[in-house]
Amino acid sequence: MKKKIITFLLASLLLLAGCSSGAKESSSNSEEPKDSNEITIWAWDPKFNIKALEIAEKHYKTDNPDIKIKVIENAQDDIVQKLNTSLSSGTTKGLPNIVLIEDYRAQSFLQAYPDAFHKLTGTFNVDDFAPYKIAPTSLNGENYGLPFDSGVAGLYVRTDYLEEAGYTVSDLQNIDWNKYIEIGKKVKEKTGKYMLSLDPNDLGIIRLMAQSSGSWYLKEDGTTPNLAGNETLKEAFNIYKQLLDADIVKPISDWNQLLAAFNGGEVATVPTGNWITPSIKAEASQSGKWAVVPFPKIAEIPSSVNASNLGGSSWYVLDIPGKEKAVDFLTKTFGSNVEFYQELVSEIGAIGTYLPAAEGEAYKAADEYFGGQAIIADFSKWTGQIPKINYGSHTYAIDDILVVEMQNYLNGKEIDQVLEDAQSQAEAQIK
Repeated sequence: MKKKIITFLLASLLLLAGCSSGAKESSSNSEEPKDSNEITIWAWDPKFNIKALEIAEKHYKTDNPDIKIKVIENAQDDIVQKLNTSLSSGTTKGLPNIVLIEDYRAQSFLQAYPDAFHKLTGTFNVDDFAPYKIAPTSLNGENYGLPFDSGVAGLYVRTDYLEEAGYTVSDLQNIDWNKYIEIGKKVKEKTGKYMLSLDPNDLGIIRLMAQSSGSWYLKEDGTTPNLAGNETLKEAFNIYKQLLDADIVKPISDWNQLLAAFNGGEVATVPTGNWITPSIKAEASQSGKWAVVPFPKIAEIPSSVNASNLGGSSWYVLDIPGKEKAVDFLTKTFGSNVEFYQELVSEIGAIGTYLPAAEGEAYKAADEYFGGQAIIADFSKWTGQIPKINYGSHTYAIDDILVVEMQNYLNGKEIDQVLEDAQSQAEAQIK
């Protein structure tokens, strides 16, 4: 009898444990009640992306006064981690209606979780946006992302250093990297200043060179590594080495040192995305001493142009309750509102990729910090010239491989072998 009682109790406990486990699992996948007039958004950078959302909310509320925009600030890496954790587990609890995703990372989410994102096809005019933004925000012919900011690049130059070396801004218009290095040597000789700074663990400049030539780490399918025999990468690696051999590079190791290099007057140029403008203007004492010219091209690559891109992000709608209002908010602000984009430029210097906005007065305004140059108008013009490529899903994984192989190349390894070895590593890692 005692054994029967014990057996019965154990069975009862197991049944209760099973019920408890099932209840917990059900709860984790249930939807929390949401305010039907509230749109939740995840984004990073309070002075740029989140400020842009605040301006968008103001414009949207003109015709939708009852709507509530709840913006939750997360670091970009935290957003990536949270999305992957939730979507891989199959739960949508706690996810936002709208999320900001960097263009380099977008395909990894769209390809891994295609049913998690709401299609935006037909909700906005694709032709109104810079062509290069459409490929990374789309999958299988469907639009999932509404393009936002441009990472359009320029070459920021110290006009006073150039003049001291015998050059003017016009001498740097639409140049190639060979001319850039030639000028850099003269600037170093005459002023003692480096031409640029480089972080060996950040190959952003290689990505800039690649896109300026319409080439990338992957083939057009966005999945097949395109490293071995890639003529653009061979030339980019060669240029990188020439910059170092010419002794015109100031080595840096992090973001703060990058800022210190140009704010402290240690470098004559900064080749990067337009999002660096506020950081350059942060040093008030240098007002009137800067200009921006088109990004250098690779002379040896016929397809290379004086325009490129570094970074940039777009808005995505999760396929959860509230998606209709989320789409309405995005399309009536970031997707079509010229007046809204004028305010973005005036308030935070954010250059979107919405082409009709470039006709507004704010885009044509002179910037006294840059000697009266209408830099927004110039960046907008270059945006339309950026080659369209498919970033695919593995930009940063391949970047990590190339960082190591770049050091091997600088230490004497043949470039063809460098790229063949990188290809083998990428093929083994990307499956």
